[in-house]
Amino acid sequence: MLTSMTTLCAGAAISGPALRRPKVDENQIRQVVRDVIREVLSGPAAGAAGVASSGSRPLPSGVSAPGGGSLMGVFDNVDDAVAAAKTAQTQLAELTVEQRGKIIAALREMTLKYAEDFSRRTREETGIGRVAHKIIKHQNVARFTPGMETLTTQAWSGDHGLTIEEMAPWGVIGAVTPVTHPIPTLLNNTICFIASGNTAVFNPHPGGKRVSAYALDITNRTMVAAGAPANCITCIAEPTIESAQKIFSHRDIALLLITGGPGVVAEAMKASKRAICAGPGNPPVVVDETADIPRAARCIIDGGAFDNNVLCIGEKEVFCVDSVFNRLKDEMLKYNCVELNAKQIADLSKQAFGVADATNCAGARLNRNLVGRDASVLAQSIGLTVPESTMMLIGETPFEHVFVQEEQMMPFLPLVRCRNVGEAIEMALKAEHHFFHTSIIHSLNVATMSEMARKVNTTIFVKNGPSYAGDGIGGEGYSSFSIATPTGEGITTPATFTRKRRCALIDYFRIV
Repeated sequence: MLTSMTTLCAGAAISGPALRRPKVDENQIRQVVRDVIREVLSGPAAGAAGVASSGSRPLPSGVSAPGGGSLMGVFDNVDDAVAAAKTAQTQLAELTVEQRGKIIAALREMTLKYAEDFSRRTREETGIGRVAHKIIKHQNVARFTPGMETLTTQAWSGDHGLTIEEMAPWGVIGAVTPVTHPIPTLLNNTICFIASGNTAVFNPHPGGKRVSAYALDITNRTMVAAGAPANCITCIAEPTIESAQKIFSHRDIALLLITGGPGVVAEAMKASKRAICAGPGNPPVVVDETADIPRAARCIIDGGAFDNNVLCIGEKEVFCVDSVFNRLKDEMLKYNCVELNAKQIADLSKQAFGVADATNCAGARLNRNLVGRDASVLAQSIGLTVPESTMMLIGETPFEHVFVQEEQMMPFLPLVRCRNVGEAIEMALKAEHHFFHTSIIHSLNVATMSEMARKVNTTIFVKNGPSYAGDGIGGEGYSSFSIATPTGEGITTPATFTRKRRCALIDYFRIV
């Protein structure tokens, strides 16, 4: 169900001559982008000819467009939103690779320019997370979302001619975004969609609909100023479960991208079309006796406390061998954490999940009012006062505890004491619930790291670092806010949203 979504849950360097990356002066593009953004986004709402009348609507309550006016790409109903995106996709397909590269460059510049604005508006509307961390998320979208370099062309030549396989767009994509990071997801997805030649209709989570409409308007105007057609991305002004279901079944929607919780993922997978689904996770952390304990403590807290633990890749429970358990806990307490005793943990479990017995998860229901709130707010809910600077609440729990078994998305981290690393890995495997999402280990034993990697088989596996390093933030590789674990595509790129298209020329261009 849409209202349950709280999970994380965007230039072609081609191997053949047909779509080789154009040689463009990057500094020149950057300057052009700055100029058009300054002119369009700081000026009147109709910054480009024909823009204001193309897919615009009156502003939702609490939303204002840059310079006044109405919002481009925001529609009252699904049919109009899809029709506008379909028209835009036909026009987008006519642009050159170089033109698409300029649009993506403009999107990156705009994302950096508005990182703080989008972050503050998101925090104000949703009440979730930390503004400073949200700014980092936007910056990483701008810098590390892959572009057209992920699109490749394969070619075969021989006695019977020449065959080429290229990556072709699907058309109009139906996308759902979460309340936890609505704008980083929208922007990351948009970069990927434009790079792969697609347009999209977004159904934002209702909890972030105002900031989503605001950001979508700015994104559309940025793209138009850089040469894109209007309405490359559209959204529903008042998103609901029903509007999402209509997108899922719409005949002109070719592909679905769902970034959300298990309810909306299950609903999308019922649709009679391909769905790429970024679903829930419950990432476990294993710490063995060979680990660098001070480093492990810092990495676990940095990853788990980031944006108050709303990232689906974030550390959710720790399994530590007994011989270093107390040392790990002491290092965490040095790093802006506060330990809860057994009674305080039980009280927090009642507040967070409504359960009288925290070791019995039957009937557990996540309290959305605590999702993504500061550690001090969680403490206040049980009558405890902690410093505002507290990054994480921690406490020892048994394996069966609700905070271990459920994806809580709040800054309390349960610590489970294990007899040995074998038991820790087995517990981690069970707590991950075969979501195949993310898991983390802190160890200097290569055999132990390899054993856990084979057994847990998650899409992201991080060794000796914070969880977010596995998504390219502080680690190597690209970044994405749609990590497709239920359907197996993994960390999405523009290539994820393409179809393979083969063109065969028979008995010409033969090798002599």
